Formats: sequence, C-alpha cells, structure tokens
Amino acid sequence: MKSFKKIRKHRRLYKAGRWIGRHPKWLHRFFHWVAAHTRLLQRVCKWTARKLRFLSVLKYLNPFRYIKRIDWYIIKKFIGTYFFSIALIISISIVFDVNENLAKFTEYHAPLSAIVFDYYANFIPYFANLFSALFVFIAVIFFTTKLAGNSEIIAMLSAGISFKRLLRPYMFSCILLSALSYYLSAYVIPHGTVIRQNFETMYKNKKKNTSAENVQLQVAPGVIAYIQHYDNNMKHGYGFCLDKFQEKKLISHLTATDVQYDTISDSKYHWKLSNWKVRQLKGLREHITSGAQKDTLIQMEPMDLVYSKGQQETLTSPELKDYISKQINRGSGNVAQYQVEYYKRIASSFASFILTIIGASLSARKRKGGMGLYLGIGLALSFAYIMFQTISATFAINANFPPMLAAWLPNIVFAVIAFFCYLKAPN
Repeated sequence: MKSFKKIRKHRRLYKAGRWIGRHPKWLHRFFHWVAAHTRLLQRVCKWTARKLRFLSVLKYLNPFRYIKRIDWYIIKKFIGTYFFSIALIISISIVFDVNENLAKFTEYHAPLSAIVFDYYANFIPYFANLFSALFVFIAVIFFTTKLAGNSEIIAMLSAGISFKRLLRPYMFSCILLSALSYYLSAYVIPHGTVIRQNFETMYKNKKKNTSAENVQLQVAPGVIAYIQHYDNNMKHGYGFCLDKFQEKKLISHLTATDVQYDTISDSKYHWKLSNWKVRQLKGLREHITSGAQKDTLIQMEPMDLVYSKGQQETLTSPELKDYISKQINRGSGNVAQYQVEYYKRIASSFASFILTIIGASLSARKRKGGMGLYLGIGLALSFAYIMFQTISATFAINANFPPMLAAWLPNIVFAVIAFFCYLKAPN
C-alpha cells in the first residue's frame, strides 16, 4: 500500500508530464537532448546520493520531528501561563517596592530615568529569575488542573497517549525555560546587578564596603602582598609591601608608601608604586634600589582586596570560575560563597524539570474542588524548595559543607519526590 507522500509525488510527476505533452515538439527535443548529454552527471549524482545516504540519520536530530499538534497546544499553554504568572507577581512586587522606597527616592533626588532604567530594569529580571522555579511550578499546576477540569487529559489518555508521552511537551518547555534561566543568571543578570547595587548605594543609602584594612594575601606561589589601607573608590592604597620567598627564605622585599591601580590599562594587574624601595637578599649580601615612581605587574585586583556583600552575584559564570580557581591556587579559604553561587546557577536551571514532573503528576487527575488544593500544595513545595536551597547554602558557607553538594542537594531530594509522584500519576 502506497503512502500519501508517494501518491502526492506521483501526482506531481503526472501533472508535469501532462504539461510537457501539451507543448510543441521543440520542447520534447530539448528535454531529450538534456537527458542524453547529462547521463554522466546523472550517474555522478546518483552515486553521491548513495554514498551520502548515512546523512539521513540527521533527520532524527531535528526536535520539531517529535513535536505534534497536541504538543504545540500544551507548550503554548505552558509558556503563556509561565510568563503571565511572572508578569502578575513582578507587577505586584514593583508596586510594593515603589511604595516602600518612594520616600528614599525623593530624599536623595533620584532621577526618573535612573529609577526606571538603572533600578527597575535590573530589578525585574533579577527577581523573575530568582523565583523562576516557583513560577514554573505554579504555571504547570494552574494550566494542567484546567486541562484536567475540562476533561482534556482524560480524552488524551483515552486516545492511547500514555502519561510518559504526555510529559514530552512539558519537557520541551522546560528545556527552553531552563536555557533562558541559565543564560540570564550566568551572563546577563550579573552586569545588571552591578548597576542596581550602585543605584542602591547612591539613592537608597545602602552602605557598601569600599575600603579594607591590613590585607595580606598570596598573589603567586611564594609571593606575599600586604597593604595597610586600601580605598576601592579611588583605587588607591598606602603602606604596601611585597615579599618573595624561595625555599622558605626571603629573597626580595619591596615597600612603597602609596600604590595606585591602573584602571585605563589594556590588561589587568597594572599597579603604580610611589616612593618605592626594593631590597634584594643574596646570602649575606644585600642590594637596595629605590625610586619615586614605578609601573609594575602584581597579580592582584581591587576585588581581591575589598569584599562587599553579594559580590559573587556581580560576576558572570566564566569570571566566577576564574576567580574561584585563582583564589584556590592562592590558598584562600574564603571561596565557599563563590562556589555555592557558581553551582547554584546550574542546579537552579535543572529544578524546572523536577518541579514540572511533580506539578504535572499532582494536577493531572481530575478531582472535585478545583485547583485550590493543588495550588496550595504547589506553593508549599516551591517555598520548601527555596528554603531548603537557602539552608544548604548557609551550611556550605558557615559549616564547611561541600558547596557542590549543597547546591544540588535540594534537587536530589525533590527528584526522589518527583519519582514517587510520577509513579502515582494517572495512566
């Protein structure tokens, strides 16, 4: 039995043959001539097609091959409800935030353009992405309960669609939302957080740590830097010294009254020393050199000297990874909050899959009472997930709990809950 695709192809060839048959003889002669003089080319094309037949497996990599009309229906419902819930909750949050901070904006004469574009333009994506898992869970429960209430899920299951097959459009939607969430948290939101924090420091009187006292750190293997005072606003410090050790012996001692970070340099680690003096120690001999000004490379940056609350949120994921690696090589022990932030960005993206399975399994069954019960359960589980995530991060920072395990532990626990919910789902 021929498929519809082959019948349609045969019909096209038949129509083309009829069209050629109604035209003059010179057209027939032309096509015969082309066929006679391109036989070699035809053989080459057929041989190439046979050799490249293995490329036909690429059609299985096309994701739209697995998305049918019913999948598009559920995906549109999912994505639409997700963004609607975000718009609703964020709008309410903005109203409360404006009401709370309006007095401060007026007191510090914050311009309207800065409030809109510097503060709220970065406030919205930050909090929307922070509670993205909550919005996904609410969206799944809301529209799945609606489908179950309208007996649409019953019709799908009666038509032979298994619950596993029914989850396919949910998973496709989660892939899109998880990719968007990770991209925002890893590359977009950190830049906006810097602008938002600067606005809060200037117009909301939020004190930000901009100086450091008596900082000592290892900038390279065997190289110890010390600075008595550093001002991050001016990128300037005084009381600087740099000691180099070789086989636990001091071989060089550099001191400078003032040190200035070069912010206009094309590369990092450029510092300018004022009133400097270097003592080179070789056995019992000592060689001293000094000068008024000196440009040098020292493997440290202002962010290595001054730490402010939430600093890890201002770094993109590649910058965060480089910073963690650099601090570990220096022997610094204050990297737990940076590691938790790095792993949490990845783990939070996968939370959408887990919470979607829980939400779909709970709300796919039609029961009396509507969606109130499921919505309450969904909110409780979502807040439990966020609280669990916060507690595990606190243990990692303050109790030497492994940062990677702290970031993934909520996902592991809720994955077990999702598995049992999936087993109880209607089929």
